[in-house]
Amino acid sequence: MDETLHALAGILLGAIPTVVLLFLLHFYIKRMFFRPLEKVLDERYQATEGTRRVAEATFARAAQKAAECEAALRATRAEIYREVEEQRRKWREEHGAAIAESRGKAGEAIQAGKAQLAADAAAAKQSLEASSEALAARIAESVFQERVN
Repeated sequence: MDETLHALAGILLGAIPTVVLLFLLHFYIKRMFFRPLEKVLDERYQATEGTRRVAEATFARAAQKAAECEAALRATRAEIYREVEEQRRKWREEHGAAIAESRGKAGEAIQAGKAQLAADAAAAKQSLEASSEALAARIAESVFQERVN
């Protein structure tokens, strides 16, 4: 067993330079390869993160401007609808006034027609009365003439 321990001690003594070289290689690779790589990756992450933040800010501004435009569009539509309703109301009033005026003129024309008709009827009645008296006188004269003959 003593020999085995001696052999093991010899192997360990021979492995020390390899372990030291391995640690030196580890620190060398870490310093020369991984630190610059980490630095580049960190810079890339920061650039990506910065770009993402700029994009989020841009999207937020775009959303705000879109909301402002939408509000302005709604206000403009409301104004247009109000103007259209005002114009319709005005047209209805003008149309109602025109109808009332036409009805008034038609009523006046009807009254004038009725008055003219009444006047014509009275004139026709008077003419008929005069004609009937003359006709009655002629008939009576004709009847008397026949009796006398």
